[in-house]
Amino acid sequence: MELQFLGTSSGTPTRARNVSGLALLEDSGKGWYLIDCGEATQHQLLRTPLTLHGLRAIFITHVHGDHCYGLPGLLASAGMARRQEPLDIIAPAAIEGWVRATLEMSQSWLPYELNFHATESLDEWRNLQMRVDATALSHRVPSWGYTFTETRPDPRLNIDKLDREGIPRGPLWGALIRGHAVEYEGRTLRSEDFLLFARPPRRIVIGGDNDRPELLRDACQDAQLLVHEATYTQAIAEAGKADFGHSTAAQVATFAQAIGVPNLVLTHFSARYQNDPRRGLSMEDIRAEATALYQGRLFLAEDFLKLRLGKDGTVERA
Repeated sequence: MELQFLGTSSGTPTRARNVSGLALLEDSGKGWYLIDCGEATQHQLLRTPLTLHGLRAIFITHVHGDHCYGLPGLLASAGMARRQEPLDIIAPAAIEGWVRATLEMSQSWLPYELNFHATESLDEWRNLQMRVDATALSHRVPSWGYTFTETRPDPRLNIDKLDREGIPRGPLWGALIRGHAVEYEGRTLRSEDFLLFARPPRRIVIGGDNDRPELLRDACQDAQLLVHEATYTQAIAEAGKADFGHSTAAQVATFAQAIGVPNLVLTHFSARYQNDPRRGLSMEDIRAEATALYQGRLFLAEDFLKLRLGKDGTVERA
C-alpha cells in the first residue's frame, strides 16, 4: 500500500502546497482511492502516474471547501476522459445534492454512474481489496476519519477444507482465490470462508479536520500508520491565534505516542509555517514539537510525497 499526498495546506493553497488531497494506492495494478478533493486536485494528479480510470472510490472527510471544492471538476474531467465504470463517493450527505446540482447547472452529463454513500449512516464500505470504516471527529462542521484495512493479506486457499467439502479443483478454486463467491450444487461458496492469510492486514487511519485526536483511539487499534492534521504548533494555539476545530502537532504526537502507533504523518499545515526557518515560523517548529513527544517514525507531509507501507508494517519513502 502506498500514499501520495496531493495537497498538504490548510484553508488556502500556497506556492508550495495545494489544499487537501491524498491518494491511497493498491499494491498491484493501477487502482487507487482519493481522500478529500480540494480545489485543483485534478491539476495535482497531472504530475503523477494516477489516472481517473483507475480511481476506485472517493472519500470526503467534511464539507469545507479546501477538502471538496475540486470534486465537480474532477468528476467532469473523468467523464471527458471517457470513464465508463461507476464511481462510489463516500461523503457527508450534503455533498451529493451540491455535486448533482453543480453538474446539472453546468450541463456536465457524466457517461458513468455516481453512487453516493452518506458517511453519517455508513456501516462500512468495501470492495475486493479494501474495507473502509468511518469515525466521527470534532470540528466546526461534522468531520470524519477513514480507516483503510486490506481485506486479502497474501491469501492462499484452505485446500484441506475445500477437499473435505468436496469442492472440485479447477475454475471454482480459481474464482475463490480471486475473492469471488461461486455457486456449487445449490450452495453459495463465499471466498472468505475458504481462504487463509499469511499475515495480519495492513491498516491506515486518515483523519479529517479534528481537534480531539483521541476520538481515533479505537480506529487506530492494530493500525501501522496514522495520518492526521497538525495545523498549528501549541504556542500558536495558546496565544489564541488558532482557529477552533484543529489539532496542534503536540496534541497529535502525544496521542500517537500514548496508543503506540508506529508511524505518524502530519499534514494540513497553516500557511504561516514556511519551509525556510529564516522567515519566521517554519515547518521545523512543527517537527521539533512533534519529535519531543513522539518516538515512532515521523513524517511531515509535503505535496507529492510518496510513502510505502510494507507488509512488515514499516513505512518508507517510495
